[in-house]
Amino acid sequence: MSPTTIAFHHFGCKVNFAEASSISRQFREKGFELKNHHEVADIYVISTCVVTAVAEKKCRAAIHQAHKLNPDAKIAVIGCFSELKPGELSQIEGVDLVLGNSSKYMLIEELEKLKSPDYHGGFNPGIRGTSSFVPSFSFGDRTRSFLKIQDGCDYYCSYCTIPLARGHSRSDTIAHVISSAQEIVKNGIREIVLTGVNIGDFGRHNGENFFQLIQALDQLKGLVRLRISSIEPDLLSDEIIDFASTSLKFMPHFHIPLQSGSDKILKAMKRKYSLEVYSGRVERIRQKLPLACIASDIIVGFPGESEDDFRDTVNYIGHLPVSYMHVFTYSKRENTLASLISEEVPGKIKKERSKLLHHLSKQKKQAFYQQNLNREVNVLFESDNSQGWMHGFSENYIKVKTKFNSALSNQVRKVRLQEMDDEGVYIFE
Repeated sequence: MSPTTIAFHHFGCKVNFAEASSISRQFREKGFELKNHHEVADIYVISTCVVTAVAEKKCRAAIHQAHKLNPDAKIAVIGCFSELKPGELSQIEGVDLVLGNSSKYMLIEELEKLKSPDYHGGFNPGIRGTSSFVPSFSFGDRTRSFLKIQDGCDYYCSYCTIPLARGHSRSDTIAHVISSAQEIVKNGIREIVLTGVNIGDFGRHNGENFFQLIQALDQLKGLVRLRISSIEPDLLSDEIIDFASTSLKFMPHFHIPLQSGSDKILKAMKRKYSLEVYSGRVERIRQKLPLACIASDIIVGFPGESEDDFRDTVNYIGHLPVSYMHVFTYSKRENTLASLISEEVPGKIKKERSKLLHHLSKQKKQAFYQQNLNREVNVLFESDNSQGWMHGFSENYIKVKTKFNSALSNQVRKVRLQEMDDEGVYIFE
């Protein structure tokens, strides 16, 4: 008898990716055969996101695609969308199981229950009161491993549903993170990316902190590279920046959400910092690590964002020495404070503002790449093969591509940055 086939389709953040990867390994260990989500499978698992309306739309499309590929397949929908809107998802044709962020770890058991004629639908107890932390990390999916160290958030920004979908902030322990990192390194992974919903909040309930964690990881034998996925500016301390500037393992790469270049809008968003604080973080990094990559997040079209507010954002970012931005268009989310603000920005204006900021981000990225021209960097190559090319990233997250050579996969090579293609990616011959 051939093994049962299962396909995972992941949406959203690196935390979601790490969790989906850990869950998929459980199925592989049980003898299931993993398939690509574009292939016909016996079971499809859609790991969902609700950060924006676009993310929700993509999740729905993935469900429809899975049902079309195999109308007889079992479809399980897990994650944040399932946590917030289980009733809506359960009504979609083909969906057999809807599990939120606590119950998704019982996916194997719940799928087994589907075989019973007495089964009456998914198990979704809710996450909002939970205090338990479920560790996870990705392995076998990419050269880098995404290691989840923290979950949930206590910040309650006015536009965000993540605290509702993920619950209160909670963390792993330093000892267990080190144990997981040792397992990752033992399997030949050279780079670990620390992930979480609000990783700077790590350890607050355990009497530990994020700085202690990265100090401990810096001592881990066999670990070549360490990155952090994203950290709030108010939690990025001088000691973390100073430590990164002297560590051989901590890569010079920071992702610091900004969201707006207007103090008025930041206050309406209920962010926990001012532009003065944000500027101070960027300046400190540039003093200690002049060539570090600094990425930022921006939301355009937040309710009440006037033309002057947007112009303030453009001017602020234009003079800020960040390397590039992730630009998001504001999307109204149910049960958030921002959804109650009546001064909505018209869709056409949001689109225009988004286009302008994407252009500004492209300019900044090109300038950052040019700043690194003729430098020698160390590139860790991924295992992908995209039309005969493979890529990797330097210490400061500059993308480099070369002709596909399987011998380069998961290897660190010294590269001189000399030539860029039309997409602004360095080419290594």
